[in-house]
Amino acid sequence: MDLPPESSNAQASAPLAASDPARAAALFEQSVSIMARLRAPNGCPWDREQSFDSIRKYTLEETYEVFDAIERRDWPHLAEELGDLLLQVLFYAEMAANEGHFTIAEVLDYLNDKLVRRHPHVFGDEASRAAGNRAEVDAEVGGSSAAVLRNWEEIKAAEALHAAEAPSAQKPLASRLDSVQRGMPALAEAGKLGSKAAKSGFDWPHWRDLLPKLAEETAELEAEAASADPARKPAVEAELGDLLFTVVNLGRHLGVDAEMALRGCNRRFRQRFREMELVSDRPLEELPAPELEELWARAKRKLAEIEAREAEPAENTAPDTALGARP
Repeated sequence: MDLPPESSNAQASAPLAASDPARAAALFEQSVSIMARLRAPNGCPWDREQSFDSIRKYTLEETYEVFDAIERRDWPHLAEELGDLLLQVLFYAEMAANEGHFTIAEVLDYLNDKLVRRHPHVFGDEASRAAGNRAEVDAEVGGSSAAVLRNWEEIKAAEALHAAEAPSAQKPLASRLDSVQRGMPALAEAGKLGSKAAKSGFDWPHWRDLLPKLAEETAELEAEAASADPARKPAVEAELGDLLFTVVNLGRHLGVDAEMALRGCNRRFRQRFREMELVSDRPLEELPAPELEELWARAKRKLAEIEAREAEPAENTAPDTALGARP
């Protein structure tokens, strides 16, 4: 769509653009062409074999890498990670085009319409309505971000209402679980689903009641995995998912956030493995399993002692530079 001309007020108040739209457009066109080439009959075998389901895990991974770069304020790395995230968008769009669903042009068209529709204070009320805005909002926000957010939510709500009123032969039934967003990390989603279902009385009475359920899900996973049949992989994945869901809800009953628990476990694993690497006189891959287990046990004991010392009150803790130097 053609964007409306900027108002004189917007031009006067907006900072100078740091981007070069013409160069960005040329590079985006090149990226789209490269992706199409990769998926073409004479392109990359790996890229041609991928599906929506096979690459979705990479989308989540790239999103977390973007978060990590932002938290570390690593701007050059953030630029690279944003490129990797954009690759996911191009990949999905090209696969959709190959299957006749939509193209990257439609993705951009949806995006541009939404941006204009939800910013009447920038592009004008007329342009906002032309882009599909059905809400009655005051486009004069007076420089207030709170007013912008209020308009945004009202326009978004009008969009949802219009979509709900649209005729559909396959309109899904409303569920109390619909308020739990699918876009959140799976561990957080599992916890919220369990919590929401519990309000209907569908829950385990006590955390101890989940322990037999854990054993049951573990046995079902073991039975599926024991077949070693590649065709059973979806069943193995389903059983592993059931086990994880049960663990998350055990954490909910214990008042423990599963995401934070796993992040803590990941941190401890990193520390213990690094300790193994530091104390071993040979590369770990050259060691037999019993020696690796012994190194792990020693690292676990040492780091536990360090944590215990650090947790003591300062007046009862003697300084130990050598011990405290290593995380």
